[in-house]
Amino acid sequence: MSQEIQAINRVREQARMQVEDLNGFDYGAPAELFPSRNKKGRGQISYKRFDTAAEALRYAIETIPSSALLGIYLEVDETRFGQNEIRYLYESAAYPLQRPVTAS
Repeated sequence: MSQEIQAINRVREQARMQVEDLNGFDYGAPAELFPSRNKKGRGQISYKRFDTAAEALRYAIETIPSSALLGIYLEVDETRFGQNEIRYLYESAAYPLQRPVTAS
């Protein structure tokens, strides 16, 4: 098997494991939200600690401007989740908190 095929298979396996991790995500675990390392986005948010990951997700999506989400990450049980994972977890049917009602 070529190195390119092996690399593709490793990436697919990592992606599969990451999705499984998100499906078993513990919304009740303590969480930390870290700001972007980008100097432009850093001033808009600072490090915050939350009692639950659900509260951290709510804060990230509902409070922080979407332009400032680039580069931030959520850490739960020593696992880091980036902008895309944060959105996925917030939008998941398993998300335990009520989301704001949007006008249609």
